[in-house]
Parts: sequence; C-alpha cells; structure tokens
Amino acid sequence: MFTNENTHTETFDKYKSFRKTMEDSHHTKKIKWILGVFIGAILTLFLPWTQNIQSRGEVSTLNPEQRQQEINSIIAGRIVKWYVQDGDMVNKGDTILQITEIKDDYLDPQLTQRTAEQLKAKANATQFYKEKVGQADKQLIAMTQSLNLKMEQLRNKVKQYTLQVQSDSMAMIAANNQLKIATEQLKRQKEMFDAGLKSLTEFEQRQQLFQESLAKKISLENKFYNGKNELLNIKIDLSATTQEYAEKISKTTGDKFTAQSQAATGESEVAKLENQLANYKLRKGFYYIVAPQNGQVLQTIKAGIGETVKDGEKLLAIVPLNFSKAIEIYVNPIDLPLISKGERVQIQFDGFPAIVFSGWPQASYGLFTGKIAAIDNNIDASGKFKVWVKPDTKTKTWPSSLKLGTGCQTIALLNNVPIWYEMWRQLNGFPPDFYGAKNKDNKPAKDKK
Repeated sequence: MFTNENTHTETFDKYKSFRKTMEDSHHTKKIKWILGVFIGAILTLFLPWTQNIQSRGEVSTLNPEQRQQEINSIIAGRIVKWYVQDGDMVNKGDTILQITEIKDDYLDPQLTQRTAEQLKAKANATQFYKEKVGQADKQLIAMTQSLNLKMEQLRNKVKQYTLQVQSDSMAMIAANNQLKIATEQLKRQKEMFDAGLKSLTEFEQRQQLFQESLAKKISLENKFYNGKNELLNIKIDLSATTQEYAEKISKTTGDKFTAQSQAATGESEVAKLENQLANYKLRKGFYYIVAPQNGQVLQTIKAGIGETVKDGEKLLAIVPLNFSKAIEIYVNPIDLPLISKGERVQIQFDGFPAIVFSGWPQASYGLFTGKIAAIDNNIDASGKFKVWVKPDTKTKTWPSSLKLGTGCQTIALLNNVPIWYEMWRQLNGFPPDFYGAKNKDNKPAKDKK
C-alpha cells in the first residue's frame, strides 16, 4: 500500500515537470514567432518600391488617318440607295451610298453640256475681240505710216513754196525798181516832149514801157502774195493733217482699248465658266460616297431612301481595321512634371487578365509595356493633360485583338524607393520624389521641371 502511494507520487511529480517544461517551450516559440514577424516586417519596410502614377486610358493611335473617321456628304442631296449596312467591312474606294441633287441650280441633267456650250461661245467672242485688237494695231501702224508720208509731203511743199515766195519777193522788188526807173524815164520823156525835143511817138513808146513795167510789177506782186497765201494754206494743211490723223489714231486707239477691255472681260467670264464647268464635273463625282480607307461601317445616321442630307452632315463612321496602336492617358497637373518622353509605362488592358503589384512591376503578371511618346501641353476640359504612350518594341507585343477605344489602366514607373519612404510619403500626401528620393540607379534624383 505504501509502495503504491510512493509510486503514484513520483509519477505525478514527473508529469508536472513535463507539463511545465512543455509550457515553457510553447511560450518561447510564441515569442520567437512574434519576434520573427516583427523583424520580417521591419525588413519588409526596407524592400525597394517603385513609385508610380496610375491613370485610366484608352486604345487609340498617333496617326490621325488611322482613327475613327466620320463620312460626311460634301453636297446637299437626297439619298437614292444604300450599298452597306452597319457592321459591313469595306475597302478603300467601295461605294457606300448614292445621293442625287435637290438644289434647282443643279437639276438640269445637261447642265455640264450647256455650260460647255456657253464656255465655247464666250471663248469665240473673246477670240473675236482679240482679233479686233490685232486689226486695230494694223490700222494704227498704217495710219502712222500714212501720217508720216503726208507730213513729209507737206513739209516739202512748205519748203518749196517758201523758196518760191522768196523768189517772187525778189522779182517783185526788181519790178518795183524797174517801175521806178520807168516812171523817171517817162517823166523826163514828157519834159523833153513838152520842150519839143522828143516826138510824140517816142513819148508814147516811153508811156508803153511804163505801162508794161507797172503791169509787170502788179503781176509779180500778185504772184508774191499768192505764193505767200499758198504757203500759209500749206502750213494750215500741215496742222490740219496732224489734227486729223491724231483724231483718227485716237479713235482707233480707243477702239483698240475697248476691244482689249472686252477681251479681258471675256477671258474673265471664260475662266469663270471653266471654273463652273470643272465644279459641275467634280460635283457629279460627289453623287457616290465612297470609303476613304479600309474599315468597318458603324453609326449610320441616315436611314431609308429619299431622306435629304445637308452639305457637311455626318452620314456614318468608319473604324479602320489596321492601325498603329497607342494609348491616350490623362495625367493630373501635379503629376505632369514627373513624367517625360521615353519613360516606361505598365499597361493592363480591359478584358486581358492580369495580377498587378504596382510597386513591384517585376512581380506583376499579364501587364504590357509602353513608352511615353508625346505629352500635350494644353490642359483639357477635365483639368488633366493628355499623354500618348506607344508600344515598347523591346518587350512583348501588345495583343493583336485590341480595338480602338479599348480601356486600360496604366502605371507610369518612376524611381525606386524603400517601402517605408513610400508609406511616409503617402501618409503625408507628398507627390513622388518630393524629397529627392533615389532613382532606379540608386543615384539622387534631380528635380524635374
């Protein structure tokens, strides 16, 4: 009995010692575990974290020719026939729809032919005016030559009659001298006749010579004055001829200028008609609206047959099938100074599964890489700046099934900093790199402007 009690007592003491030992060991492990977690958390705070700027965007293209394009009607008209429907694929040059005229200025089916006839008639009239100008030039040349000859002839007559007047003047002076001599001789003859020294016959002969001298003097004087009068008439003819031809040349020159003005007016009207005819011919080409590029027809605005459209009105839209992919993202003004051309951007496209760790891009899955291609310097209506991102050719290619307008989430990668710094920055609301954290090469970052 006593032996059994001792045995039980020893067994109980051993159990208590084991239990205490076990409790001490469990408590130690708990402390070690907590300590390990604490140390791990502290070490985690020193792990590198990539600062980033996140924003939404959509798939687009940098080439304006490859974006969604509106198809407009260049002229006002009425829809005659549709050749496509929403969702159809069209190639460049395919006919989309046909319209016809509704303006009364273009309803004539023979409008271009009639305009061509008007153009031909006006061109012929203009040519006639040009020929009239040529004839006027010939008339002016002929009249100028005739005037020169006439003036030369009259100048020769002036010289001729001037010499004749001088000759008549000298003859008249000689006749006057001869008359004076005859008068003196007649006076002496009469005195001698009265004295009985001369006979009546001799006296009568002297009278006859006196009468002849007087007649000659009167004749030469008359001839002299006739010559002077003729010379004056020739000078008057010379002036009159100059005036006459000046009037004729002036009239012909006026006719020439009138013809030139009419020819110039005709050329202007010809050019205007040529312009109208070209416009009418080009306008016929606008009756059929064709696809400007390969793509898919969407958003047809007008429906049915007979509906009228205005000039410049949107009819439908075409989305190109092939385009150079890019992304439009919008950045807040506070983040704009932190990004620059050529920086890398991580992209998650809508519809493509991805596991994202924004601070550890190397640990993310399903993301695609791009580079900033351009930054818009004008703020938009939403108060943000547009940034263009193009594919990074050194990484995996973007999905070929991306469509224009596909949404995406972008992460613009900045500098590498410790996690504790990033947590402290975000708690204080500071922008990235506010205090010049180290960049990816562990060098002090420079202020970005």
